[in-house]
Amino acid sequence: MSIANNLLNIKATLPEHVTLVAVSKTKPVLDLMEAYEAGQRIFGENKIQEMAEKWEQMPRDIQWHMIGHVQTNKVKFMAQFVSLIHGVDSLKLLQEINKQAQKNNRIIDCLLQIHIAEEETKFGLDEEELASLLSSNEFQELKNIRIVGLMGMATFTNNKDQIKKEFTHLKSIFDAILSTDAINRVSTVSILSMGMSGDYQLAIECGSTMVRIGSSIFGGR
Repeated sequence: MSIANNLLNIKATLPEHVTLVAVSKTKPVLDLMEAYEAGQRIFGENKIQEMAEKWEQMPRDIQWHMIGHVQTNKVKFMAQFVSLIHGVDSLKLLQEINKQAQKNNRIIDCLLQIHIAEEETKFGLDEEELASLLSSNEFQELKNIRIVGLMGMATFTNNKDQIKKEFTHLKSIFDAILSTDAINRVSTVSILSMGMSGDYQLAIECGSTMVRIGSSIFGGR
């Protein structure tokens, strides 16, 4: 199967309201261009330097999503062009994104990463941290970022019930944020990014509006 065929087959299974991020990390530009020629315009990378190199070489109508864990000292390398940063899990990181966005005269869209998995290795905010972040004065002062939704990763397990429980938990946090009128900045919230190659169909059933799919499009790494 070609990359183009894989892509079109997956797109055919996605409801209209679900956005596909093609996870292209470690894949050569040639592979990305095959997906691009087949109509894909949103690519997800997990290393900022690699994403910046691909941005230099590829068409300018691509939206680049940073889906990996972000180190604050690397934000400056993507601030000029990144469309959406998925894994934002601290005020410190938001402040740095805000600072670099300001320098580039941009407002950068971000997703707050929520810790829903049972594995300690996964990053993310818990519900208390999320609430205190959103209500803090420091957060209200950030004018060059826009929180457009939440992101979470389920535990890496074959236990579908557990994955479903974690996705449903994230959806309930998402819904709670949507109904919080007090947080005026959050009126832009519309994206719930959850689900990858192995569990995206379940994620969509649980309310995901954005899925991150790599190996099912580009093949194994």
